[in-house]
Amino acid sequence: MRKLKVCYLLALAGVAAFPSASHAQPGIEILVSHIGDRGSDGTVPVEVRLLNTSDQSQTVVLPNRVEARFTQGEGARAIWLERAAAMPASVVVASAGFVSTRYSFSASFLADGALLSVPAWNDQKIAITGNAGGTAGGRPVTTAEAAKPTPATVADAPTLSTAAPADRSTGNAFLANLSAYEPIYAVYGPGTNTDARLQLSFKYQLFGSHARQDGGRSVLDGLYFAYTQRMFWDLGAESSPFRNIDYQPELFYLSPGVAVSDKATLSGQIGVRHESNGRSGDASRSVNGFYLAPMAAFSLSGDTRLVVAPRLWFYAGDLSDNPDIRRYRGNTGLVVEIGEEDGLRLSTSSRFNFSSGKGSVSADLSYPMRRILGGGPDFYLFGQSFLGYGENLLDYNKHTTRFRIGVALVR
Repeated sequence: MRKLKVCYLLALAGVAAFPSASHAQPGIEILVSHIGDRGSDGTVPVEVRLLNTSDQSQTVVLPNRVEARFTQGEGARAIWLERAAAMPASVVVASAGFVSTRYSFSASFLADGALLSVPAWNDQKIAITGNAGGTAGGRPVTTAEAAKPTPATVADAPTLSTAAPADRSTGNAFLANLSAYEPIYAVYGPGTNTDARLQLSFKYQLFGSHARQDGGRSVLDGLYFAYTQRMFWDLGAESSPFRNIDYQPELFYLSPGVAVSDKATLSGQIGVRHESNGRSGDASRSVNGFYLAPMAAFSLSGDTRLVVAPRLWFYAGDLSDNPDIRRYRGNTGLVVEIGEEDGLRLSTSSRFNFSSGKGSVSADLSYPMRRILGGGPDFYLFGQSFLGYGENLLDYNKHTTRFRIGVALVR
């Protein structure tokens, strides 16, 4: 099982920022000093200057992100400024001195004449110069200039007041806590009673806003709720029914990574999990338990990475639906993943019962489709195999061999 650490949804509400101008840290003024050129990755750097007008040095905490606003004509749009990875989470500003830091944003709708402001800091507005497809610059504008309407040159940039009804990011301040968990894919292999297999999975950081707003770390930052759903679809049967659907909610704690060398990082996960197929009678299956999973990641040549994660789990509660499931699943497992950040990747997962000699092994092989086709769509070509017992809960005591191929959104 893999844990992806990168968020793929952007929240457009809820501010994780410096205190507002009316409640600013006494003696500290925060100003946007420059908007730089758009980089090759599409992001635009924003230079920020912190001025200390007091008679003593002060420590200022820099949040990971802060809400900003683009206005053009009568329309406005909210975006996030993200603190650059190389910038520290806090800085000390000497008396009567200043410190510069850097944020960035990505906005495909950026147009000449738009005004950038950060309401949480002050009422300063910066005029965007350049063009949306190339570079961008900026200069402070006067109050009179800011009040003067500018023509809207980007028709497809929705305003805050006219956001599409289907845009669920509007008004959902905690959406940034949501991220990928296990792989998300759809694969197909004919000739069995489960031709197709689909999987959806996500995790939710229960105290994510605390980490973003405060800048520092808390023991609560690693607490997550997760949900995974696996669907096994018998496309070859009459009416093409789903043979089985497994539901897997869980609560877990993921520790931060600790670098033990310049090429190795250690972390760990502990969790409580429920699995069931939501059926009744003889087809009912459910299992509860908790698990421990130490993890180690190693940087190999280039951007190739190796992850090794042994796992130990313990069963708890009522197992009457599948009383001998331990015989087929065992209590131990191992996840191994090796591959490039933006290239070929192999992920394997196995379960063992050394006393019964039973278990299973699965392997996923993936590759970005845009590298095959010379462009989008943004999917991974995804191949999957399974050998052993219990590909799904209904068939926990049946030995199967499966080969499927399809696409994945998350690998």
